[in-house]
Amino acid sequence: MALHLLSYLIVSRHSRPSALAITDLRVARLAAAPFNSYLIRIDTNQEISGFGEVRDGASKTYVLMLKSRLLGENPCDVERLFRRIKQFGHHGRQGGGVSAVEMALIDLAGKAYGAPAYALAGGRFRDRVLCYCDTPSCADGREMGRRLKQRMAVGFRFLKMDVGIDLLRGRPGCLIAPPEMLDRPAVMHPFTGIQITDRGIDALCEYVAAVREEIGYEVPLAADHFGRLGLESCIRLGRALDRFSLAWYEDMLPWQLTNQYRRLSEAVATPICTGEDIYLKEGFADLFQERAIAVAHPDPATAGGIMETRKIGDAAQERGIAMALHMAMSPVAALAAVHCAAATENCIVVENHSVDDLERWSSLVDGLPVPLIQDGHIAVPEGPGLGFADLNHEALREFVDPEEPGIFEPTPEWDRERTHDLLWS
Repeated sequence: MALHLLSYLIVSRHSRPSALAITDLRVARLAAAPFNSYLIRIDTNQEISGFGEVRDGASKTYVLMLKSRLLGENPCDVERLFRRIKQFGHHGRQGGGVSAVEMALIDLAGKAYGAPAYALAGGRFRDRVLCYCDTPSCADGREMGRRLKQRMAVGFRFLKMDVGIDLLRGRPGCLIAPPEMLDRPAVMHPFTGIQITDRGIDALCEYVAAVREEIGYEVPLAADHFGRLGLESCIRLGRALDRFSLAWYEDMLPWQLTNQYRRLSEAVATPICTGEDIYLKEGFADLFQERAIAVAHPDPATAGGIMETRKIGDAAQERGIAMALHMAMSPVAALAAVHCAAATENCIVVENHSVDDLERWSSLVDGLPVPLIQDGHIAVPEGPGLGFADLNHEALREFVDPEEPGIFEPTPEWDRERTHDLLWS
């Protein structure tokens, strides 16, 4: 391991950044729990590679279509290349390709110059980043509290759970819904017609009360996945849950509905949070302008990568809005989020979805502590780029999708696509 790390650093130190050129882009599909994503590797003419990750649930096509726009380019020109490809991203998972490439470019530039990613993003405000742990839901509030208390026992000091209408299924008198709308169709919240009754609200309050009795009030507890309720039901439920001093209500409404978010924020006393599906800083502009949320929650694997997400944090800070980062992928995306969080003053916490298999999850990258999360934090790596020497290919094989078993197989079919990409004449 020591010799491997030494050779890695020597290659980085003696690279010629001005002569660096991209020669290839390849992907590896992760499907074994807890992943559902694609790692990408961008290779260069100087035997150094950069890694990124396509957002969970996205398509590899989103990143492979960018390959022909990158071949022959200098990866250190991060902003220029980002401006070239960002038109091919969009909100939700469609931002995954552009974001993964940006992570890999930052990784490569850092390796070429011998600098950590946070330094390229402007320097750090902290040397370790607080993590919050999402925890699988269960029907009994007291048992949910015990599960969260187990998270606290291993060092986590920021928690999150689901509090929504899925907990009310099969309980009479709790929900009013048109036929089939409870089966989570692809319909925005205002158009489902689902309403929560006073009995349903009381049941969810009893659930949260039982959780709080177990974990107390010293540790922040955020709430997510309320279900596709309309604004008025969200307000009624939010007001009832306010007494439990939750860290935030997350994604109660579709992020596009700025006016509804403003009304929700004005109606309840708990911070309102959204943003994991928003692409680029422009996507947050209306929410920030209206001060419709208290916590911006971008995912660097959708938002546009490390630098763009830092810009989102800066824009939020100008409006007095905090930032937390969504992250439900491998250590590659996690480390991109950590560097971004380190470089963003108002970032309070980064998500992690892999707590139950943390050592195995952490083993996917070489040269960093295992487990990666210690005492509820990830130490900001000092190594070049994202901070890890290489992927652990033995561990990687355990996670590779058996239906796509290749690990970074050649992708020559994506080398020569040519189009007129300019958006003006």
